[in-house]
Amino acid sequence: QMSVTITQVVERKNVEDMFLTAELDVMEKMEDDVKESRPPLKIVWRNVVIFSILHLAALLGLYQFIFEAKWQTCLWTFLLHVGGAMGITAGAHRLWSHRSYKAFLPVRIYFMLWSTVAFQNDVIEWARDHRCHHKWTDTEADPHNSKRGFWFSHVGWLCAKKSEKLKEMGAKIDLSDLYADPVLTFQKRHYYPLVALFCFIFPTVVPVYYWGESAFIAFYVAGVFRYAFTLNSTWLINSAAHMFGYKPYDATISPVESVWTNLQAVGEGGHNFHHSFPQDYTASELSYFTNWTRAVIDSFALFGLIYDRKRASEASIKSLSERKGDNSGHWHH
Repeated sequence: QMSVTITQVVERKNVEDMFLTAELDVMEKMEDDVKESRPPLKIVWRNVVIFSILHLAALLGLYQFIFEAKWQTCLWTFLLHVGGAMGITAGAHRLWSHRSYKAFLPVRIYFMLWSTVAFQNDVIEWARDHRCHHKWTDTEADPHNSKRGFWFSHVGWLCAKKSEKLKEMGAKIDLSDLYADPVLTFQKRHYYPLVALFCFIFPTVVPVYYWGESAFIAFYVAGVFRYAFTLNSTWLINSAAHMFGYKPYDATISPVESVWTNLQAVGEGGHNFHHSFPQDYTASELSYFTNWTRAVIDSFALFGLIYDRKRASEASIKSLSERKGDNSGHWHH
């Protein structure tokens, strides 16, 4: 019974009891403080150079993916992308950032390793940033504040020093549940050796050993190109999914429904729904056809490895969607 139990989050106000509580009054005050002008960005040029080199190398990998790599390598690259994306979406995002379901040790290890393949910071750091994003969306305490524009919310936030307001507010985020998980503390202690092994060495060695791919092609296709593609798939949820789409639930917030980002980010593009109901484990009302992450979570649940999946109730979804045109306030709760 436990394997198929889904806890109903009966009302949207129950978000008050969650890690992702939106502090609406604080958000409004922070926006008033920067009404005249936002603090200037301090560029971290080392990061600009690193990301530039990464994407130039990824272009070489893309060329090899299209024209030179064996079909097995192309399939392997796709599988690594999906697996790494799942490590972020099912693991770092829905399991650890939102606590939208619970998982036994084998599943937690599985998603931790795949999140290492994705190489988007260790899960504890990823979840800290994401909890800031939900508590203070589109303010100076949001790491990838979409009010600073597309490129900042996409990648620029990783090429600039954290704002003083983000440092101040981020220090208030409760991470005790994450530090209590030995799977995550192990990853944090050994993160860079794990990244070298699972993000670059393992993806390169498999094609070379099993079907005789060139090590040069295997590295640039399954390692570098795949890594950059997965990065951008995640970043588009921070940028495009806050700008280009429709808002069937809450019309007063920036997140939108974006089917095409839903496809490449394996189920994360129902962003207006997600910000409206942040602890719903599906993170989207879209079907299994695009929400592959939900399909994986539900599959593990069938075997009793995942339990206590949280869902927004039909009544609360209907109630909010019926009020979608209410633009009476800057922040809508």
